[in-house]
Amino acid sequence: MKEPEMNTTHPNCSTCPVFTPSERPKDECGVFGLYKHPEAAQITYFGLYALQHRGQESAGISVNRGINDKIFSHKGMGLVPEIFNMDDLKRIEGGSAIGHVRYSTTGDSVLANAQPFVVNHRHRSYALAHNGNLVNAHIIREELEEQGSIFQTTMDSEVFLHLFIKNLIKGDYESAILKAVSKLEGAYSMILLTCKGEIIGMKDPNGFRPLALGKLNGHYVLASETCAFDLIQAEFIRELAPGEIVIISEDGIKSIKHPNAAAKKSLCIFEYIYFARPDSTIDGKNVYEMRKAHGRRLAQESHVDADLVMPFPDSGNYAAIGYAAESGIPFEMAMIRNHYVGRSFIQPTQSMRDFAVRVKLNPVRELIKGKDIIIVEDSIIRGTTAKTRVKALKELGAGKIHMRVSCPPHKFPCYYGIDFSSKGELIAAQKPLDELTEYLGLDSLHYLSIEGMLEASGVNDPEANFCKACFDGTYPVPFDPNFTKQCMG
Repeated sequence: MKEPEMNTTHPNCSTCPVFTPSERPKDECGVFGLYKHPEAAQITYFGLYALQHRGQESAGISVNRGINDKIFSHKGMGLVPEIFNMDDLKRIEGGSAIGHVRYSTTGDSVLANAQPFVVNHRHRSYALAHNGNLVNAHIIREELEEQGSIFQTTMDSEVFLHLFIKNLIKGDYESAILKAVSKLEGAYSMILLTCKGEIIGMKDPNGFRPLALGKLNGHYVLASETCAFDLIQAEFIRELAPGEIVIISEDGIKSIKHPNAAAKKSLCIFEYIYFARPDSTIDGKNVYEMRKAHGRRLAQESHVDADLVMPFPDSGNYAAIGYAAESGIPFEMAMIRNHYVGRSFIQPTQSMRDFAVRVKLNPVRELIKGKDIIIVEDSIIRGTTAKTRVKALKELGAGKIHMRVSCPPHKFPCYYGIDFSSKGELIAAQKPLDELTEYLGLDSLHYLSIEGMLEASGVNDPEANFCKACFDGTYPVPFDPNFTKQCMG
């Protein structure tokens, strides 16, 4: 039976003012998996819906239906509700399913690179969903190609499947996975769906990206974030430890450890600052409360008199709440977001470019005119959006405008799965604070210190727990910067 697959496209983002490439950082992916449930595909759909914030470029679901060791998939370009309908989900309904939402950092934005990625080997199918970036993928890929492997995509994720199949002997998944992951370097949280319907979750030894384990009416489930469990009403069990591999099968769940133990945990701290949903819990800490704590510490470090504290929805919302509470300055939603803006909003003519911002956000003029304002942002990457926002507030008659950023300055590229992979993209690496303040048109600018960020995050040892390479240039896993942009995807 042929694998049902959908080739859905979405409008060219370069012509859409709402979805043009912006300075907002983007993570690569979100993953979800459910073991042997009668409504596996439909539940996976809702799991991906909850994880949509982790990737809006493409989405897919792969299902093992217990038919001739085959896996059936449905993938497309765009948002989750644009790709799937009830007929699609019924067509691929099966016992075990994995799903994926994707934003590619530098890989091609084409359907061939949409995940889960499915391979067929000796009449058996395997599917993989991956979040992260393998910094040595180019080396492994070259070795495999010299040995005769043929790659179908530009994704680093495909490297793992080639290694897995190469080491798979007589269905010994455990041995094949351990041999495969022992060669991988970088960030990965992956879910593998086997030809028999087993679900296997894997986390790199540094634990860069989150991956949690839950249970739904007796069926094990894996997801990038706990907010997906909330939506499907699954019980949260625990998060996978760095370097942990869990094999979920008819025998229950088995946990094994990565053969290469990391020296320390390196969870990406930007998950707390920006990527994760505020209703998720990561490493035992609620994201909403963490962002408020960052905002409170920011107010302690950078108090300034003003009439109100405001975010630009949804950037900085929760840090702004913490800042206002600590400073005693009123919190106001002085910009109102239009929640009904979607991909269908196409910019029809060059003369209508001003609609790019106005269709998405509209000011409460009475709150802005004549007021001294503190804007709380979660980050400044390229500076273009921040500059535009400050200019708009001044045109509305604002008095003094201060900006407070709830993380340190981004000065170094990320090679572990975030899309700022060039130092030239990062405005804080190009301009000192006084020049950046003037460039943005601000009366003052202050970033949260690294020490303040860590202390507000409840970290006693500043050298432990988090990857903060984008702030301090200390990279937990070595890499070749000449090749990293080629392998991310």
